[in-house]
Amino acid sequence: MYSRSVRSGPIDFLGDPPPRDLLILMVVLFVTFSMNSFEWSARILSYFRLSPAVWEQGFLWQLVTYLFNSPAGGIFFLITLLILYMFGKQVRGRLGRRGFWLLLLQSGIAAALVAVVTQLAMLLVGWESPFPFVLMQGDRMVITILIAAFATLFRGAVINLFFILPIRARDFLWLEILFGFFGFLATRDFAGFLGICAAVAMTYGSLTGGVRRMLREWRLRLERKIIELRLRRMRKRRGIRLVQPDEGGDARRDDPWIN
Repeated sequence: MYSRSVRSGPIDFLGDPPPRDLLILMVVLFVTFSMNSFEWSARILSYFRLSPAVWEQGFLWQLVTYLFNSPAGGIFFLITLLILYMFGKQVRGRLGRRGFWLLLLQSGIAAALVAVVTQLAMLLVGWESPFPFVLMQGDRMVITILIAAFATLFRGAVINLFFILPIRARDFLWLEILFGFFGFLATRDFAGFLGICAAVAMTYGSLTGGVRRMLREWRLRLERKIIELRLRRMRKRRGIRLVQPDEGGDARRDDPWIN
């Protein structure tokens, strides 16, 4: 689906202006962040935040809309937008508009499905989380996907973490998992943590072709099973017996089934 690219050397994060659709994404996240700060508007946006209403009331649209519904917070949200701008511009420039949005949506939906299934399994065993899906709402999941995409596309680049610690871009994949685990320890949101892991894995697999190969193998195996079942049914129905080849690869000529 996508081509993986290796790039080393400095990355110009703040050079050319970002594409218009990336700016629109940032504006939407800022608007929902602001609306969630007020009780009346937060009540409206609650219908679009990932929640147990997905299986309790059939709000399936939340599997998509949660990506654009940033929870209320402090001034650090501006730093979040800056991170989104820097990494999003690089990923959007490499993948193009269609690839950028396709990656964002498919990784976001896959993460939401994993989180929902995990939360349902937890409820069945009596393990309830006080803050389900809090780790993956809105800008948190968008940044997770974009950083994972950057780490895959520009894996040879060197980034100064916290402006002082040089680190290879590919190592951000593991750092995201580590930060997600720290978030789990603070919130007990196990479903959200697995959603983050799924988003990172889905993003990496999509950009390296791993997901496509896996789906193709599953499809081929399924087709093989279907063919085997059809042949077995035909043999039972018509009394057909397969002829086993001899050591040389030819069917035995003394077999009574061969004319």
